[in-house]
Amino acid sequence: MNNTTPIIAIVGRQNVGKSTLLNRLAHKNLAITEDLPGTTRDRLFTTVSWLDRRLIMVDTGGLDPDLESIIGQQVNIQISLAIKEADLVLLVVDVKAGLITPDYEMADIIRRTGKPVILVANKADNLKMGQEAAEFYSLGFGEPSVISAFHGSGISDLMDRVLEELPDQPIATPEEDNSVKLALVGRTNVGKSTLLNTFMGQERSIVSNIPGTTRDAIDTPLDFNGTNVLLIDTAGIRRRGKVESGVEKYSVLRALKAVDRADIVLLVMDTEELVTAQDTHIAGYVRDTAKGIIIILNKWDLGKGQDKAEVTQTIQSRFKFLDYAPILFVSGKTGRGVDTIIPMALKVQEERNKRIPTAKVNSVVTEALSVHTPPHQGKTQLKIYYATQADTNPPSFVFFVNNPKLVHFSYERFIENRLRESFGFFGTPIRLTFKARGEKC
Repeated sequence: MNNTTPIIAIVGRQNVGKSTLLNRLAHKNLAITEDLPGTTRDRLFTTVSWLDRRLIMVDTGGLDPDLESIIGQQVNIQISLAIKEADLVLLVVDVKAGLITPDYEMADIIRRTGKPVILVANKADNLKMGQEAAEFYSLGFGEPSVISAFHGSGISDLMDRVLEELPDQPIATPEEDNSVKLALVGRTNVGKSTLLNTFMGQERSIVSNIPGTTRDAIDTPLDFNGTNVLLIDTAGIRRRGKVESGVEKYSVLRALKAVDRADIVLLVMDTEELVTAQDTHIAGYVRDTAKGIIIILNKWDLGKGQDKAEVTQTIQSRFKFLDYAPILFVSGKTGRGVDTIIPMALKVQEERNKRIPTAKVNSVVTEALSVHTPPHQGKTQLKIYYATQADTNPPSFVFFVNNPKLVHFSYERFIENRLRESFGFFGTPIRLTFKARGEKC
């Protein structure tokens, strides 16, 4: 079963430290942080892990009291949409500035949604400021979590509280839907809905040349030669800098949820505009979630004599971390090549469910060790005692070694490549875990 990653929206008025909190959680600077109101205008999201639980954290622009401002209107729309899509809301307030009118306005917006809320009193850089957080009880959200995002204090307690507020992840049961789930994702106006309509032979989704027509994920069941397939069409993911309304950014979160639900992602790109930064960003998310992936180059009828080999090389050079992904050249408009997509997806699903006997795995590992000497640190050299496939969908292998810290990423990649050369696994990531001998799988 594919569980949807919870979405946590970080909201609050301007300049309360929302971006600083996101950066602290992500352990790197993912959002611009300046001591100026309104710095973060577009919502920014990232995945973080806390106690082995994956979360999508969404930063938002600060509530803008100037409703006459076009930018202010758009930011306020984005805040409302982020809250609507979130599983939990972190309302951030500033203990240095104290409780002011925009805090009440933000609280009213959240309260109307009925979403669970944790009040976060930020900038409590010393004990005295922490004590002053008591005034925020009047917002009606109970005891605030007192933190200093800049200094990192109180973050662990906050994240523990976040996990307590989230519902437990559901456990798969035999009655769960066993269909192969395919999510069509990509930037706006690359032809995802046209592809879906070609699959179905009818106008299942509204199609127009206006970017962003499809705003919600749309599920379409399909019986493909006796195999149950669920096609998930999503809103287009617009490139950063070209988002003109809150609805577009809201659609990105829907697309991420669709990726979480899917077994295989169909990443649709436009022949006339090859790999963009946004394509790479979403492909990275697909890789992180260990989903199968097929790269679909749509509108090939508009290719104007482009050479497939050259285009393939361009795509592979930009997606080096997805060198296992098949690339299909299709035209949703004319139907050319569309009939190859679902058969390819089902082949990828077979690869994801492939199980290799332990004896064969160890034979390949032994040969790899003889070809490429394992790394060492000082006088201690990495030793791989044996390996086994621990799981499928995605294929996951466990290696028992003398010291997992000796495994360099380049050697891990070498082992992965040898497994792929021997067993395939095209279209799917494979997971490698290195454990000390005696640890459980």
